[in-house]
Amino acid sequence: MIPKEFNYAAPSSLDEALALLAQHGEEAKILAGGHSLIPLMKLRLAEPTLLVDLGRIAALRGITAGAGGAVSIGAMTTYKALTGAAAQGGGLGLLAECAAQVGDAQVRNRGTLGGSAAHADPAADLPAPLLALNAELEVAGTGGATRRIKAADFFTGMLTTALEPGEILTHIHLPAGAAHSGAAYVKLRNKASHYALVGVAAVVTLGSDGKIAQATLGVTGATATPFRAAAAEAALLGGDPGNGVIDHAASLFAGQDGDWMEDLHGSVDYRKHMVAVIARRAIRLAVQRARA
Repeated sequence: MIPKEFNYAAPSSLDEALALLAQHGEEAKILAGGHSLIPLMKLRLAEPTLLVDLGRIAALRGITAGAGGAVSIGAMTTYKALTGAAAQGGGLGLLAECAAQVGDAQVRNRGTLGGSAAHADPAADLPAPLLALNAELEVAGTGGATRRIKAADFFTGMLTTALEPGEILTHIHLPAGAAHSGAAYVKLRNKASHYALVGVAAVVTLGSDGKIAQATLGVTGATATPFRAAAAEAALLGGDPGNGVIDHAASLFAGQDGDWMEDLHGSVDYRKHMVAVIARRAIRLAVQRARA
């Protein structure tokens, strides 16, 4: 199908983009990579009268390393740029591992970290590592006001986030990583779309005794809202990775409250079974990397 007629603007600064949103209100939509919005427009499920393309705003692209391994990533940074930063390890390495599993080469060349986060597709990959890494998402509003939102508070429902009208997601901030930490992202993908039927990101820190000192686990694809697996995280703390604690923790994922996904690709029972399988693999791989 053909989209409804619309106007197009490509501002060169964040202030200009924010002004356009303030002027046009709900009639304006932000264009990042476009892989989600353009198909919706072709189906007439979205009919904005103005597209505000962020592609020319250089300040929204790039990766900046901070003290202790902290990282700041511009929201318009592409998946391809993220995968190219894999060698830096830490939280950025986990994001790179996840980005490498998104779609195909064309999607990775065009799709952006911020676009994925702001769209909040329940089967998107990136929310899982953002949750597991305790990321903070920085947004800007009219007048230059900014605020940071923790990833755990950012995703509020299916295709819904904590972004307010007129705000633009500008940067994703990753905190410094702990020593002896390992991270992994593992997913069961839809063979056609490569979206996650279930995806689990695990960040595990081992103590000097080899036991699990800290664990954070982010899940996507399973429910309408990506989530932190708090019960499984608690079950891992203080455990010896070799004595069955990982199997026990993985079994707790299926008990997560929420609106579990069910479609032609997988029932609720199937997703609850597979989330335990995928979680077990992700946690074991994170432990293995923490030991390396």
